[in-house]
Amino acid sequence: MTAFAAVVFDFDGLLMDTESTLVAAWRSELSHHGLTLALDASFWPGHGGDVTDHRLDRLGALVGPGLDRAASHARFLAHRERLHRSLGLRPGIAAWLSEARAAGLACAVASSLPRAWVQAHLSRAGVLASFDAIATGDEVLTHKPDPAVYHLVLARLGLPPASAVAVEDTPHGIAAAHAAGMPTVAIPNPFVAAAQLTSANLVLASATDLPLAEVLLRLSPES
Repeated sequence: MTAFAAVVFDFDGLLMDTESTLVAAWRSELSHHGLTLALDASFWPGHGGDVTDHRLDRLGALVGPGLDRAASHARFLAHRERLHRSLGLRPGIAAWLSEARAAGLACAVASSLPRAWVQAHLSRAGVLASFDAIATGDEVLTHKPDPAVYHLVLARLGLPPASAVAVEDTPHGIAAAHAAGMPTVAIPNPFVAAAQLTSANLVLASATDLPLAEVLLRLSPES
């Protein structure tokens, strides 16, 4: 018997590898201008939410005043959408969702991005009905590492923080879950080193590393 009643997942980079499609689409757009994408600290902002304008500003500084921002953004979106057509859940996630359902655990999503984005991808992957609650960035005033979205999803689940495990892929996601009082599991996305996630209670390379039951056992206060 687990001490937990729910598992709350981040979305981007955790449930689905939308970080790789993000990088591929920006890399394609910079190549269109004869440029190479630098995956430095200014590309990864260290907080949740939409930073498209920031990245277009960076591109404009490189290209100059001749940049057509609207056309550039449209190319980026079209390229990324093509990549998303075949995008599924990250390895092991489907098994965790099935295991949670079989054990009577609630599953939820806490994302800094808008609800329409999250629901569209989960619907396309055929797993939207697997989630009992979703809380998103367009429903709160502040984004991760602020815990607002976690407070919201816990309220929707009707659970105290200690009863739900958060699964995240970035340092700011882990910080948000901890600020909400939740135990955390880190599964880094392809652009985050595991060494950046050591503040999590448990760090895995993939959801295939352990069954969900073993993860929850290791996080249990009695362990």
